[in-house]
Amino acid sequence: MTYINDLRDVGNGDVAVVGGKGVGLGGLVQAGVPVPPGFVLNTAAYAAFVDANHLDAAIQELATLSPKAAPQDYEEASERIRALFTGGTMPAGIADELGAAYRSLGDGDEAVAVRSSATAEDLASASFAGQQETYLNIRGTGALAVAVTDCWASLWTARAMAYRAREGIGPETVRLAVVVQRMVEAEAAGVMFTANPANGRRDQIVISAAWGLGESVVSGTVTTDDVVIDAGTERVLSRRTANKETMTVYADGAAEGQGTAGQGIREQPVPAARRNQPVLDDQAAGALARYGTRIAEHFGAPQDIEWARAGGDFFMLQSRPITALPEPTADTPDTWPVPYPKGLYFRASIVEQLPDPLSPLFADLIDGSVTRSLKTLMNEAVGSVVVRNGDVGLPTINGYAYYYYRTSAMWRVMGKVVTAVRALASGKAHMGVAGWREFSHPRYQQVVKDWSAKPVGELSGDELLEGVQTLLDAGTVYYTAVESVIPIAATSEISFRAYYDKLVRRDGDPPAETFLLGYDSEPIRAEKSLYDLAAWAREVQGLASAILNEPTAALAESQRTGFPPAGVDQALWQQWHQRFQAHLDRFGHAVYNLDFLSPVPADEPSALLDAVKFYLRGQGHDPHERQRLSAARREDQTSRMLARLGGTRIGSSRRALFLRLLRWAQKSAPIREDALADVGLAWPLMRQMLFELGQRLAGSGVIAQSADVFWLREQELLTAVEFGLAGEGTITGAERPVRAEAIEERKMLWRGQAKAAAPQLLPESRWMERSFGGMMPARSQQQQGDVIKGVGASSGRVTAPARVLNGPQDFAQMMPGDVLVARITTPAWTSLFAMASAVVTDVGGPLSHSSIVAREYGIPAVLGTGVATQRIASGQQIRVDGDAGTVTIEGRPSGK
Repeated sequence: MTYINDLRDVGNGDVAVVGGKGVGLGGLVQAGVPVPPGFVLNTAAYAAFVDANHLDAAIQELATLSPKAAPQDYEEASERIRALFTGGTMPAGIADELGAAYRSLGDGDEAVAVRSSATAEDLASASFAGQQETYLNIRGTGALAVAVTDCWASLWTARAMAYRAREGIGPETVRLAVVVQRMVEAEAAGVMFTANPANGRRDQIVISAAWGLGESVVSGTVTTDDVVIDAGTERVLSRRTANKETMTVYADGAAEGQGTAGQGIREQPVPAARRNQPVLDDQAAGALARYGTRIAEHFGAPQDIEWARAGGDFFMLQSRPITALPEPTADTPDTWPVPYPKGLYFRASIVEQLPDPLSPLFADLIDGSVTRSLKTLMNEAVGSVVVRNGDVGLPTINGYAYYYYRTSAMWRVMGKVVTAVRALASGKAHMGVAGWREFSHPRYQQVVKDWSAKPVGELSGDELLEGVQTLLDAGTVYYTAVESVIPIAATSEISFRAYYDKLVRRDGDPPAETFLLGYDSEPIRAEKSLYDLAAWAREVQGLASAILNEPTAALAESQRTGFPPAGVDQALWQQWHQRFQAHLDRFGHAVYNLDFLSPVPADEPSALLDAVKFYLRGQGHDPHERQRLSAARREDQTSRMLARLGGTRIGSSRRALFLRLLRWAQKSAPIREDALADVGLAWPLMRQMLFELGQRLAGSGVIAQSADVFWLREQELLTAVEFGLAGEGTITGAERPVRAEAIEERKMLWRGQAKAAAPQLLPESRWMERSFGGMMPARSQQQQGDVIKGVGASSGRVTAPARVLNGPQDFAQMMPGDVLVARITTPAWTSLFAMASAVVTDVGGPLSHSSIVAREYGIPAVLGTGVATQRIASGQQIRVDGDAGTVTIEGRPSGK
């Protein structure tokens, strides 16, 4: 039997023989980088030792523990397994081959490093780094045999067993090889990442370096110098030189028979003159980075590399794939330069529905669309050309959309405020509730209906582009009309609240919102539809369990394809599919975010399916009953109030005005929600058209995948269509899609921008804040401390874990009882309110969607904080006070 493998002979397919670390070292040798000479005592030796000492049954019995077992259980099992190994005897055949291989490295007393190499280690899916042991500066065959046995036993450390249990790797599947290499008496050592683990950028190499051996760097016991290098130019981008107080060196007298980790090395103080001296100068860092680039290219994936330097030469000691590397992210912007200096910039109105940086294509298309719509409405409303070319726009700054008003135009518009208010009150230019109901809404519906009649797959590239632009224009015209409904709804509620609170309400009377609850609106109707779906599914034998047992992603895919999930009866599935599709056809156009990059429920229904599962489990409350109780309380309190006010002449006059204002507010608020809910009516069809274009452009070699169409600029898309690349044309001879690199850069830039907190007003100045700050939908972003202030929009107090959600891609993280924390919520977020114990947003006010729905659900809401998503982490315990309008951070994230 051969128990030894030379590192030069190890290939990628040898993990089962030499373990992950052994394969990594073999790859380094094949990449042509300097590696200390050595060999691998393979897994056959481990198996032979276990077999010869009859250990397997005992190991399996002790190591079979639940992932939820207590740490002490793992510790006890580990100690007993270690005793089995230390009490065993190494078979003569293994000892002979091990001794011969060791002597081939030197004079028989060579200092070596002995490292564990498990078969479930240093893999692309999970690194398992640090789970087994390493022994350094081992000399002599006796000490080597002891170190090898200790390595074998370290396969069963408590942390290694717990880690494998969490990863679902059974104890019967793992084996251990042992890597033995000549020691490098390093003057410096460290680790190198060939992609930046902080921001995921593949064009940056990060090096950590310390004096002495690398063991202290890997274990994290010393502070390292950190250097970031541009992978292409090998230029140092940044460096941080640490005060390095300690270093790891050889221990004198590491002798025959020593086999305990740490006996071959020791720590000592770094000489004072070297503590603040860089371990690597720019030239050395560049040379090391060059090795990193070669290694990453050899393995075809970013690598985590351990290195050492001796006598001015570098040696590579280990390489493993970097696991859990984030997507590449550019630096987060910290300055906000405005594109047009003579103007004012606001993040309000339609921009509230655009909480994230815009995708490039949407940014290009929406600017002109909103500008045309707003200019037309304003000029029709006031009867003159008050808004001229270049006066308004929707530009982006660091990717974020802003309403732009040229300063001179702002003064002209303000001079026409009285005229505009009169126009709104009279319904001029189809403004107001009547204009929305009789003109804007039917017109929008007709545009969508007309384009829906055209099969998307049969349209030419030019027709698809025309359809996208027409539908987007129809949507922005509709939203502009909705903006004339919102002030009416807001004014009606503000007027009623003010009158009630100042002239009617007494101690013990209910808050004003009590009189406005229990009415239907489109978001509430959507919620009741989901609840009714769940109630129906419970009555169909086998359907509820089929839905609950199937992963949500699989259900969503089956809904798209029409084919039932594996194991689900076809007839049963068709019943569900038809009913759920009917829900999507009616409510699936609700937008999470107006940017058409973001999916809508019609094409990504996972969030709605999770809501159905929530109800199927018997969680949540019956929305019909909740609405009935709210309506009954509303009518009861209204009757009480009217009876009390009718007793005197003054009371009678107050009674009449109270009733008039109340009916106005009750009528207007639901219309606002109905109007907003249909803003995305064109979005499902528009996204279908864009995906059709994307599929064609991917086939012709312009982009890598259909979804990349959103990352094209408008002119790039127009050019591709003009050249026939959305038809029969194709690009030949290119190694990769021609726009692939540009799209990757744009995605990277977007991810960095998404981490920024966009100012509500630009340019940033005290004058702007004093003049317009009170009108904005968010508080100051300069808040400090554990108490965050916002607007109390729904009363009540709750203390619960926070769940910070950036969009529908995060909805599955929401757990019943969590506090929903988001930049903003739209009608499409309503399904989450059933699970939430409270709502906190960056943007929004007492009359926003979040406020209205939170009040219907009877949960506290604090809105318009400006900073909640930046300051609060998921799992953190927070106290939400909807009466005081405050959010108090009480604890660290729980890690849920």
